[in-house]
Formats: sequence, structure tokens, C-alpha cells
Amino acid sequence: QVQLVESGGGLVQPGGSLRLSCVASGSIFSINVMGWYRQAPGKQRELVATIISGGSTNYAYSVKGRFTISRDNAKNTVYLQMNSLKPEDTAKYYCNVAAAAMGAPYERYYWGQGTQVTVSS
Repeated sequence: QVQLVESGGGLVQPGGSLRLSCVASGSIFSINVMGWYRQAPGKQRELVATIISGGSTNYAYSVKGRFTISRDNAKNTVYLQMNSLKPEDTAKYYCNVAAAAMGAPYERYYWGQGTQVTVSS
């Protein structure tokens, strides 16, 4: 009922920047929390940042001060601005939203397909 399309990943040098975007579409009634997770090969998926509908944000300690999450409610879009990138930021980044589809009795989580971010010289 809800689909997520991610973009913005790529290859960058250490110290560089990228901006990830995630657009939600479909029969959406409401969207509550939007966020980003990442997973490197052989490692557990981890939370990077979240933002609620009112604008409150939280970040993983490892990215605080370097990454910024934001959203455009009119466009059902969430962004992740990534600055001062490090090799350890290399991972596949996944968009995640808590949303209620039109006609659904409850809210649930949806996942995007992921976009690869590689930080290397």
C-alpha cells in the first residue's frame, strides 16, 4: 500500500558529502516517523537517524554532528544530509517509515530497497 523510493547514494572520498532522498507514495493516510538505517556486509542493521512528524530528531552517536535528517511533509519525502563522510560510513542505507495506509486499521513500518554509500579514496 505504501512504497518507498530512495536515491542519492554513490561513491565519495573521505570528507565528502552526499544527500539521500526517500519519497513515499501510494494510498497513504498518514506518516508518523521517518528514518534511515544502514547495514554493512557482515554487520547488523543499525539506526542512523529518525524524525517524527512534529520535527523532533534523534541520531546515532557515530553520526551526530555530521549528518542531518529533515523532511518535507507536503512531498512525503525524507532526506539525510551526510557531511564529513568517513570510510566507516560505507554501508547500504535504507529508508524506513511508520505509516498508515488509507483504510487500514493501524500503522506499520515500510522499508525501501536501499541505496549504496561507499566512502573511499
